[in-house]
Amino acid sequence: MIVVMKPGCAQQDVDHVVELIRQYGLKDHVIVGTDRTVVAAIGDKRGLDMSAIENAPMVDNMVPILKPYKVASKEVKREPSVIRLPNGATMGGKKFSVIAGPCSVEDEKQLLTTAEAVKKAGAIGLRGGAFKPRTNPYEFQGLGEAGLKLLAKAREVTGLAVCTEVMSIDQMDLVAHYADILQIGTRNMHNFNLLAAAGKTQKPVMLKRGWSAELKEFLLAAEYIMNEGNQQVILCERGIRTHEQYVRNTLPLAIIPAVKNESHLPIVIDPSQGTGHAYMVPSMCKASLAAGADGLLIEVHPDPEHAMTDGAQSITTDTFAKTMEELRRIADAVDREV
Repeated sequence: MIVVMKPGCAQQDVDHVVELIRQYGLKDHVIVGTDRTVVAAIGDKRGLDMSAIENAPMVDNMVPILKPYKVASKEVKREPSVIRLPNGATMGGKKFSVIAGPCSVEDEKQLLTTAEAVKKAGAIGLRGGAFKPRTNPYEFQGLGEAGLKLLAKAREVTGLAVCTEVMSIDQMDLVAHYADILQIGTRNMHNFNLLAAAGKTQKPVMLKRGWSAELKEFLLAAEYIMNEGNQQVILCERGIRTHEQYVRNTLPLAIIPAVKNESHLPIVIDPSQGTGHAYMVPSMCKASLAAGADGLLIEVHPDPEHAMTDGAQSITTDTFAKTMEELRRIADAVDREV
């Protein structure tokens, strides 16, 4: 159920509705739009006295939420959400924002070289794994906190927002201390305790789609984060598993208009994980922009042949710069900005 407030309502009117919702044992989510403020009431509504809320000052009407994902639904917020990052950059809206960097943080030279290159080319954020979830336990697992410190140094040098993965609840406070965006990887999309913990941090969360997850499951995973009061969720499509063996994953760009139809949350595309082949990445970057995505999460490495992880799908800094120029030309054609 959402309570739609009248235009021009005061904060005290919203606070009064919130108090009424809490009195009935429901959880409230205040969502401020460009034209209207709505208050979502989540929980068991069997004991809800609708008239008490409908008659409250400055309440326009009450509308049931039909989707299973309540706060992430477009029923709650019609206009697209824009996530604001600490460095002043945004994800969502007219701006097409790009976050780029190596799959893994390897050393200071590698990270700073990449960060400076992607910054120069127009990226707004730096990606890099300090903790790496690996299928093989004997492969490189990341530098841990030492990697987080290098990411923080790169942010200090370049001003880029830092996006890095958190793998477990016991890492949450540590990663949140260094990161600007908390990435929840595909293996953890169904880790509901981790999602709830990320929701408690009030930091932007980059939620990657599970490799076999349906759209409904993807949005319900976002709901776990938002149900804790954190509305700053960025959806990330990174490809799904199919019978096709030529690519690492199948990148279903049809999810972009599907998400736009169902949710107000921004969606970015990871064409590196989505294909597994560096030569495919520039084409998928351009296709993502043309299809209406809000941004990209790209793996870039100064020397992919010697990368410690995912070198085959990492583009060079020169290729990244060229791709950004091509994206700007496409953006002009579709009334967007890069």
